Amino acid sequence: MLVGLLAKNAILIVEFALQRRRHGESIGMSAVNAAKARLRPILMTSFAFIFGMLPLVLATGIGATGNRSIGTGAASGLLVGTVLGVLAVPVFYVIFQYIQEKITPVVFENKENVQS
Repeated sequence: MLVGLLAKNAILIVEFALQRRRHGESIGMSAVNAAKARLRPILMTSFAFIFGMLPLVLATGIGATGNRSIGTGAASGLLVGTVLGVLAVPVFYVIFQYIQEKITPVVFENKENVQS
């Protein structure tokens, strides 16, 4: 579940960056603007999950040891993954998009309005 949520966040950042790149932004600015655009939804989703794990992290009673270990692993894993994802995904996008555009140049969308 953690990998799926973190992968979804990364995919959305890259999709937003690719859209902005096709509209003519530079590689770096498209990555930064995509990360800014997706920051709030990513943080909201991640913190909702982390706060949902708090009863497991703070569990007492029978089975508390197992609940604490699962809750702590899930909550801390998502927290670390979110921070690293928000910082690392745009950097990797810039690196790999630069390499990709050296091989195959990007095709920009036509900015001219064909309607009169």
